[in-house]
Amino acid sequence: MLEEIRIRGLGVIDDAALDLAAGLTVVSGETGAGKTMIVQGLGLLTGGRADYGLIRPGVERAFVEGRLVIPADSGVAARVRDAGGDLDDDPGGAVLVLGRTLTAEGRSRAQVAGRSVPASLLGEIAEDLIAVHGQSEAQRLLRPSTQRGALDRFAGETVAKPLSRYATVYAELARTSRALAEITERSREREHEAELLRIGLAEVERVEPAAGEDVTLGAELSRLEHAETLVRAARTAHAALMSDPASGSDEPGAVDLVSAARRVIAGDADLDPELAALGTRLTEVGMLLTDVAADLASYAEGIDADPARLADAQERKAALTGLTRAHGTDIDGVLAWADQAGRRLLELDGSAESAESLTARRDELTAELAGLAAEVSVARGAAADRFGAAVAAELAGLAMPRAQVRAVVSQRDDPAGLPFGEGGGGGEAGASPRRVAFGPSGVDDVELRLIPHPGAPARPVHKGASGGELSRVMLAIEVVLAAADTGSTMVFDEVDAGVGGRAAVEIGRRLARLARTHQVICITHLPQVAAFADRHLVVHKADDGSVTRSGVITLDDAGRVRELSRMLAGQEDSSLARGHAEELLAAAAADKARP
Repeated sequence: MLEEIRIRGLGVIDDAALDLAAGLTVVSGETGAGKTMIVQGLGLLTGGRADYGLIRPGVERAFVEGRLVIPADSGVAARVRDAGGDLDDDPGGAVLVLGRTLTAEGRSRAQVAGRSVPASLLGEIAEDLIAVHGQSEAQRLLRPSTQRGALDRFAGETVAKPLSRYATVYAELARTSRALAEITERSREREHEAELLRIGLAEVERVEPAAGEDVTLGAELSRLEHAETLVRAARTAHAALMSDPASGSDEPGAVDLVSAARRVIAGDADLDPELAALGTRLTEVGMLLTDVAADLASYAEGIDADPARLADAQERKAALTGLTRAHGTDIDGVLAWADQAGRRLLELDGSAESAESLTARRDELTAELAGLAAEVSVARGAAADRFGAAVAAELAGLAMPRAQVRAVVSQRDDPAGLPFGEGGGGGEAGASPRRVAFGPSGVDDVELRLIPHPGAPARPVHKGASGGELSRVMLAIEVVLAAADTGSTMVFDEVDAGVGGRAAVEIGRRLARLARTHQVICITHLPQVAAFADRHLVVHKADDGSVTRSGVITLDDAGRVRELSRMLAGQEDSSLARGHAEELLAAAAADKARP
């Protein structure tokens, strides 16, 4: 609910605030007093186009702010929080402050709950909260989506239930189609990738490397290539450790020398424990040198100088080097790549199966969606006649007694669309299925057409109705839909243009009926409408032609009588006009008291 509107620097309004309440609020005043600026301000607050010519001469900026109370757990509240806005707590829910500023330099700034946002976001958030109906605004009713939404609200569960399922299937179909398109578009890339992986894996399988083989083979190859050098080094070292009479040399080896030193010390070891310890260490050294000499002899005997084995090792080394160079890593890295490549190849080889599965699922979802679209379309068609008749019945009391309204449900052909016809969810038996355009709300376009009087052609409401007639058509629709929708704020400007007498009373009665489930704000010059108000505000201009806070007055009972007298006869103190005003107020009160 909109609790307050504050406007500053807009047209004739210098700085004014309107305190609003639930039910029907009527705003009246002399011509030029600034009533239209209130509607203009609300239009800006709901994301409307910025008209910088509205800025009051002599001021740098115009500002409009609205304070609303919304349910704390509503979708709008969640959207505001997602946008980073702060909501204040209120006994009735959460307080949302919307703002719009226009500067004389031609800049516009929008605010939602203390956060600067694009005007488009302001419009999206305000769209579900405030609906401004006026001849100078871009009417929501002119949008095909709004007309379809109005028919769906009227149809109720007969459309809502299949449409909910349709929306779920539509979203799944969109996801499936995107996945299938991605697989199809990338098929060549995947085939090329798979071929490269197969070639690489075939080479790895041909070589059959073992983990760490490149390291162990490198060591073996070094021994094979330098076998003579290694044998010579081992035998020379062995000869230095152990004397070998067979070699023709009588020089003692290191083992002999250590043994001789140990024997010398052993003869006198009992004279000093420290010397005995040294002798023990020489014994250990001799044993170690003997072991090393034996190992050197074994090593020299074990060196393989087989040329055939050398050739095989070199060939194997070349094969392993080819793999490591191709992959830029060692053999362990090659094996890790082969493991990953094998898993990736399984994924790529399974993509064809995935494409087939996705294609089957897409076709299944398309068939289900076509059936649901047909069910929704049939339900809309069944509700269309009743909806048109209900709106026409309301128009009969709004000075349009012979007007008719038709809700035309149609589809647009699209070769890439949903099947719609025989075998496709609707149409005449035996006919080939049509392909029609579809979207998240089904396959139907809904257009409201007005026949203002018998014999006139049916034309779209925004073309077949004058400004005043369009406002009344919108009022009639809102009254028809009121039982199905609650909670929003509706603003009507000049809904009573061009009518009077009994028709004006009927407009007031319908606004009052609408105000039972909505907050309704009406700018009016008709006393018959004003008499139905739950709150009556009057706008007065100051002597300098501006409207300030003191110029917006909430009328008490006596003030309402005076204002209605002025609206009736232009004379607040006329006893005849006052009597008529009191009569209007009494009749309206009695009418509102009826269930």
